[in-house]
Amino acid sequence: MATRLLRTQETLELALHGRDVERIVVAALDEIGFGSYEGGALADYRSWAWSNEPDALCPGGGESRVDTADRIAGALTELLGRPEETILAVTHALPARYILDASDGSFPAARIAHVPHAMPFALDADAAELAAETLRVWATAPRFADAAR
Repeated sequence: MATRLLRTQETLELALHGRDVERIVVAALDEIGFGSYEGGALADYRSWAWSNEPDALCPGGGESRVDTADRIAGALTELLGRPEETILAVTHALPARYILDASDGSFPAARIAHVPHAMPFALDADAAELAAETLRVWATAPRFADAAR
């Protein structure tokens, strides 16, 4: 599985090179919609994000972190419903961090921890289910895990 962005599809192809495995695009694993920050400096988006609530829509037609979390939860549910025993999903920093944190029941933070590039992370079905449920719960009453800072 990869997102709609070409770089994730290329990474998936490299990882699966020579294997007869179906390649599927899962748009729900796409990076957050950055709106007017798309293609700009990440620092500018972060400045905006760190000063706004999780349900704030990103200016210029972007996505809120709440909407992103709900979308990612749906993607996890979709993946869990697939018949394969093992699934390789190539995604982006914010979805990966949200999934990793939520897989142990932690809510998203306003300032997400760095996710190393091209680093595999393994989740079993129980962890993926917990991540989906945690993100859904958070999306109904969002408060960043680091809001007290």
